[in-house]
Amino acid sequence: MSLFNTPDAAKARMDVLCEALHHHNYLYYVADAPEISDREFDALMAELEALEVQYPQARRADSPTQRVGGGVTKTFAQFTHLRPMKSLANSYSLEEVAEFDRRLRELLGVEHLDYLLQLKVDGVAMSLHYEQGLLVRGVTRGNGIQGDDITTNVRTIRAIPLQLRGQGWPVRMEVRGEVYMTRTDFARLNQERVAAGEASLMNPRNTTSGTLKMQDSRIVAERRLRFVAYYLEAEEARLPDADADRMELLRQWGFPVAQDTTLVTDLPAITRYIEDWRPRRLQLDYDTDGIVVKVDSNRQRQEAGSTAKSPRWAIAYKYEAEEAETTLREVTYQVGRTGAITPVANLEPVLLAGTTVKRASLYNFDEIARLDLHAGDRVVVAKSGEIIPKVLRVQAHLRPAGALQVVPPTHCPECGAELVNPEEEVNSYCPNSKSCPPQVLGRMEHFASRKAMNIDGLGSEIVAQLWQAGLVQDAADFYDLRAERLMELERFAEKSAHNLEKAIADSTQVPFARVLYALGIRHVGEVVAAKLADHFGSMQALMAATVEQIAAVPDVGERIAQSIADWYRDPGNQHLIARLAAAGLQFRGQPKVQLGTGLAGLKVLVSGTFEGWGRDDLKALIAAHGGINASGVTKQLDLLVAGEAMGPAKLAKAQELKIPIITLGELLQRVGNSS
Repeated sequence: MSLFNTPDAAKARMDVLCEALHHHNYLYYVADAPEISDREFDALMAELEALEVQYPQARRADSPTQRVGGGVTKTFAQFTHLRPMKSLANSYSLEEVAEFDRRLRELLGVEHLDYLLQLKVDGVAMSLHYEQGLLVRGVTRGNGIQGDDITTNVRTIRAIPLQLRGQGWPVRMEVRGEVYMTRTDFARLNQERVAAGEASLMNPRNTTSGTLKMQDSRIVAERRLRFVAYYLEAEEARLPDADADRMELLRQWGFPVAQDTTLVTDLPAITRYIEDWRPRRLQLDYDTDGIVVKVDSNRQRQEAGSTAKSPRWAIAYKYEAEEAETTLREVTYQVGRTGAITPVANLEPVLLAGTTVKRASLYNFDEIARLDLHAGDRVVVAKSGEIIPKVLRVQAHLRPAGALQVVPPTHCPECGAELVNPEEEVNSYCPNSKSCPPQVLGRMEHFASRKAMNIDGLGSEIVAQLWQAGLVQDAADFYDLRAERLMELERFAEKSAHNLEKAIADSTQVPFARVLYALGIRHVGEVVAAKLADHFGSMQALMAATVEQIAAVPDVGERIAQSIADWYRDPGNQHLIARLAAAGLQFRGQPKVQLGTGLAGLKVLVSGTFEGWGRDDLKALIAAHGGINASGVTKQLDLLVAGEAMGPAKLAKAQELKIPIITLGELLQRVGNSS
């Protein structure tokens, strides 16, 4: 029976327990300075749990009891990021870092830049949203535009504050960081699995990724995941311009930040930091895969901007991967869904970075020539980016006498068609797209995949079974499948057949951007598909567009535009589109907000910072009045909107090209908006 015989007394005790548990969580997981034993901590938690059972109405929204999990989530809702979560561009040499620095200083028109340096933790990117200091949402990176809302699982990670510490935090804010697992906890987990007769897991990073998507949050809580923050943003609040100051705010509010975060002012200091951590990183209890070099000033970051995939103001220096030597057995060739031929090295098994490697990528035929591969060669392999095995070099002095040189095939290894070699490309391609089995199956598998049409139950094995049974030849055939016919096949009972039929029918509600990505047009990934869908608004408009009109879309360009135009000209693809349209797929996007035509057809570039306006807000305003957002100063630019601290190099180039330069006020006058 509780010692607290009134709700008020119980609530007061629960408040004391919550504050104490939050404090000790912070000391253990963030400050690395615990004051009490695990047993004492568990006793406090047990007392709080008992009181919450007796007085559920008094349980706080930020109660530490939420960290133990308990809810089962069948599916995770999609959440659109407030701003895209882009990945960093990689560099593998100090020379590339120096070139990054030179290019960025030239872009911004400055003599030197302040950089913030951090260890790059090898984990899973996560976006956290706080309102009034409370954690309200945790979202995965996903495709960079949308991610999975996994808040239930995120709450179990003890290093993530449920309630911010200190004071002065914005009403609404977003924190991004990396979720990871320590090597010690990973080894403990594998020991438990082996003892239970289960298979060992591959590595901490993959285990972390799989854990975050688990439906049972109790299992997530048991995995003891960690978190490190590297980004802070708040729309309504004025945050410090310097990222170093923002990292200090994150520390004050209870977040762990990257170990040994350092501010430097020149290239030699970057080099010293990288070399200092080269041996030290191996002594850490968690995996790192490099050093992040990022501009400290957020104002300069906005000025530098981003490409479709990566910010221009940051780069990741990757350390050389662990190497191992083994023997090349043979080279085989894989055919992708676009017809690209990828050579694969089949190796004598060798232990590398904690896993047994039997195969390694050779990327393309130029790589085979560079390596001068011969059958039976002794080769040195490493893990590219610590994940994908690759052949680094050949030990030519150990080559067996009479070893035959590896000669690339002239015909497709799957269908026998003669390979083609497009100009300016290093890959060879099988042109038999209509009947080459890996291409046909690959396109259908891609169409049904999670990031495309997300048809549950339509994995690679089922697609192959349907194709072998003669039921499907392309993606449009999926929509003709019926449960009665499926039940005639192996693996399909009545329930599974009806479930697949329903999943296929449900996919007709997938948004236009993902339908466009699902088509598998060469060079059209998720980000490009989203930009095309947003720009053209419908499949009909995109099919009617010229190469020049498609290339004018930001981050698309002529190469992608030509690939799209070629795809749409194919009669077979036109027939596929017609059948998919008849099946009810979404071939129109959400209507754009059109406020006016004051900028109709004009290419406009926004540069610098603007009081009361974010860069994305201005771009949306330009698009809503018929303008086209440009990414740089070129002869084709019609207007340059100049803000504070605009890069002098851009300004000089615009003046040289005699491009009209206007202020924010003049832009608002053009669109008839004085607010």
